[in-house]
Amino acid sequence: MKHHVGGVLPPGGGKTVIWTLGAVLACLGGTAQAAEQSDARLATVVVEGSRASEVEKARVELEKVAGAARVVDNQEVERGRAQNAEDVLALQPGVFAQATSGTGANKISIRGSGLNTFYQGYVMGIKFLYDGLPITGPGGTQEDLLNMAAVDRTEVLYGANAFSHTALSLGGAINFITHTGRTSPGAYARVDFGPFGYRRQQLSYGGVSGDSDYYISVLHNERDGFQDDTPNKGRDFIANVGHTFNPRLDTRLTIRYREEELLNGSTLTRAQIKDDPTHNRLLSDRRKDGTTLIGSTTTYRFDDDSRLEIGLGVNDYPLLNGWRYAATAQDWRSTDVNTVLRYLRTDDRLFGLPSDTTLTFSDTRLVRGDVKGYRRSDWQQVRHTDYSGSRDTVFAIGNELYLDDRYTLSSGLSLINIDRTARIKYSNTANTSTFPDNLSYNEWHVAPRIGLSYQLNPTVQLFGNLSRSIDPPVTWQHGSTANAYLRPLDPQKGTTVEFGIRGSAGIFDGSLSIYRSWISDELLTVIVTPATQTTDAVTANANASDTIHQGIEAGLDTRLWESARGDQVILRQAYTFNDFFYRDDDAFGSNALPSLPRHYYQAELQYRHPAGFYAGVNLRTASSYYVDYANTLKAPSYTLWGAKVGYDDPGERWSVYLDARNLTDEHYVTAANTAYDLRGVDSPNFYVGDGLGVYAGISYRFH
Repeated sequence: MKHHVGGVLPPGGGKTVIWTLGAVLACLGGTAQAAEQSDARLATVVVEGSRASEVEKARVELEKVAGAARVVDNQEVERGRAQNAEDVLALQPGVFAQATSGTGANKISIRGSGLNTFYQGYVMGIKFLYDGLPITGPGGTQEDLLNMAAVDRTEVLYGANAFSHTALSLGGAINFITHTGRTSPGAYARVDFGPFGYRRQQLSYGGVSGDSDYYISVLHNERDGFQDDTPNKGRDFIANVGHTFNPRLDTRLTIRYREEELLNGSTLTRAQIKDDPTHNRLLSDRRKDGTTLIGSTTTYRFDDDSRLEIGLGVNDYPLLNGWRYAATAQDWRSTDVNTVLRYLRTDDRLFGLPSDTTLTFSDTRLVRGDVKGYRRSDWQQVRHTDYSGSRDTVFAIGNELYLDDRYTLSSGLSLINIDRTARIKYSNTANTSTFPDNLSYNEWHVAPRIGLSYQLNPTVQLFGNLSRSIDPPVTWQHGSTANAYLRPLDPQKGTTVEFGIRGSAGIFDGSLSIYRSWISDELLTVIVTPATQTTDAVTANANASDTIHQGIEAGLDTRLWESARGDQVILRQAYTFNDFFYRDDDAFGSNALPSLPRHYYQAELQYRHPAGFYAGVNLRTASSYYVDYANTLKAPSYTLWGAKVGYDDPGERWSVYLDARNLTDEHYVTAANTAYDLRGVDSPNFYVGDGLGVYAGISYRFH
């Protein structure tokens, strides 16, 4: 493992400004008549004789992907606490999502992506999007936007199955779709409250006026915290406006704005968590003064079988890190400009066979990005590092070739251009190392993908694929405010093979995927020196020697019982097997890679009454896992029990729920920092999970 020393705690946050092209392209549509979509596969979707919901349409679309992909209906999630990614991504096989400090800061990993990069919620190795526009850029992903406010549905695309979003990361992509005036009509009010001072209030209004629809939401959240001195609060404003100029041309503008302030819970030793998990040994603060994301997507339909989608956005995310308590306070300022162009042609012919083709260009450019470090004892600047000009640009062509009624061949080729620029513009200490204080490189990489799906019968599908992944290092991994020099890092490369099955049969509905990834230059992170009251944490970012990621992702929903009047008892299960290890590393041999449980199982048994009442119990259990590369110390295993009861008015006016978490008041670890070799000695590297708590909420919709 090559030790590349990086900066201190990474950045987070985000803003965006975007404009709409609807008015510019309106003239192209003229007075064209309706261009009805002729996709026979989509047209056959019927649910109890009514038009399929947007969630159901999305599921049908993702079933065309020759690999693992799932859709989460956020309406289902909101039948309990819907606070963060842990809630939204629960019961999704292959996805590990755990919250710390009760905030939007979650450790999120798919297939071991961003394996051990986690400091109060910074996520690596997954491309995150809102409405198809990325919030992940050269500087990474700002975790404050992962609070899922005003989201209608969540699309999870594993690995290279996220090809349609030009996501080349090992973990794939997660795309959050914002509510519109059509998916959330009328006035809506919701209030949630719970343990540890948890409060959440939301007001929204949506509607349709002629050829336009609109949606506005305001939200406030607050929590005192499970650990001592860990309050957090935030405010959201979301607006979504769509307009159809004519049957060929439509456009949508989305604005998201969030302010956030919090104190993070510190890591503890295993012994401290066992004795008193509410203890907070070290205060750590973060403040976002206004993350702003503005995005516009315009679609022009040339005819029934071809269309052009244009997405534009600006994402501005400031962060004040350690402003109150850290030895070195950091002022991060970042602005991304995003461009996505996608041309889709369906019902074409290739080699005499039906064919769908997609051409995509995406560019995420850090037009302004830097960090200034200040010695908090006297507020003197110690360092200024600038990353402006860094970008990720992808050109992709994909094709679906329908060999016959059962076989579909998927192929794709992506070209990614990685441009990284990092400059130490000021330092109060001299660079006495052999490493530069300026770093710039521009690289091209090729990422092909090929897959095959087979429709075994109308409800069961087999699939397999072979793909290449490319994970560029984010800007701050090269260095931020800890050192007067910068370290080079290479992009992480991987080759993945995947086989699976999905579908339904009788009372069963589920999926199973098995994958293996051969990875070179895996980007790994380690805590060299933990933070103290007077010193910041020092981290190391490294390109590892060759590694393997392999695993099993299994999800199964079983309808155990159903009465003549419609009562149901449903068992939902999700199991993930993680097997990540070195391939004959000089220092660590074939040791397991630390940071994720080898076995992770979730289940929910629920009774549903046709009048709207529901009640159930749930379970989440994780095996122990190593927290150092030498494999000498483990995070403890845990099993958490929960229960939920609620009522949804059949008239869709009001709902109420009670959601009990951690019924046995287990003292457990949600996530952990990683170290080189702890020699089996307990150390403060473990994040604390919440204790026993009961959440409640009530909502009302004014039609």
